[in-house]
Amino acid sequence: MDPISIWLIADLGVVVAVAAAAVLVVRLAMRGTASHHRAAVLTAAADVIRAVRGRR
Repeated sequence: MDPISIWLIADLGVVVAVAAAAVLVVRLAMRGTASHHRAAVLTAAADVIRAVRGRR
């Protein structure tokens, strides 16, 4: 297998892992949250994801 294919597969794996982690963070944060607090929880989860990605 050539190095470009290996890098592409590795990059795709990282993207999938980060996306799965973001979904799990949101699901865990939403569990047991009252409906009137969900907007604040989603905003906080989005802030954490942006910080991890380096955009804040």
